[in-house]
Amino acid sequence: MKYAIISDIHGNHDALSAVLADVDAAGVDRVVCLGDVVGYGAQPRECIATLRERKIVTVAGNHDYAAIGKTPINYFNPFAKEATLWTRRVCTDEDKEWLRGLSLVEYLEDFTIVHGSLYAPENFEYVLTRFDAYLSFQLLETPVCFIGHSHVPMNYVCTDAISDNEDLEIRLRADGKLIVNVGSVGQPRDLNPQACYALYDRDEQLIRIRRVDYDVECAATKIREAGLPVALGERLRTGH
Repeated sequence: MKYAIISDIHGNHDALSAVLADVDAAGVDRVVCLGDVVGYGAQPRECIATLRERKIVTVAGNHDYAAIGKTPINYFNPFAKEATLWTRRVCTDEDKEWLRGLSLVEYLEDFTIVHGSLYAPENFEYVLTRFDAYLSFQLLETPVCFIGHSHVPMNYVCTDAISDNEDLEIRLRADGKLIVNVGSVGQPRDLNPQACYALYDRDEQLIRIRRVDYDVECAATKIREAGLPVALGERLRTGH
């Protein structure tokens, strides 16, 4: 059984389409999404429609909840606030009802999915340090948990102690647990503009981080033409 784990699409349908094409070519059995389907990008409705059409299990991200007023945006930066208000205007009631129905945590076979942390999923805390990871490991009941939110791929390993690495391949361990940040499909922030996601092969017990080229200029142009902040398109070009 092969899973693709995608996250942080952020209204970038060009990136999502490229990733799903790569997923299909890889012979994946099932796709799951770690949230932030909307926000920043110019095609939130198209991204929602694609996930719904493919029946992709999805958990809520902070931008998904912000788009329906379920979480405050006072802590968002000005660009994120503007994009959220724009997203609220363009999404239909049906789109918003789908976002409203997203849960915070899901359990699938031998892994867990959440947007941010397990210790406070409703607060959308970041897992950026070993201590952050420790707090979630205390609640993790499966061998691996996949997370997003930071837009930067990273692995945390819990055995006798907690370590972290940026390996592009990581094997599940019988003597420990993993938390794997799968990066971002629609707005990478690790200085690599390629779309990012993870493949999990349950038979091999192996997780691979994959990068996919997509038409960045097209996505950036759509942002500008939608009247969204031009800086959001510039970020796509730099992966920052």
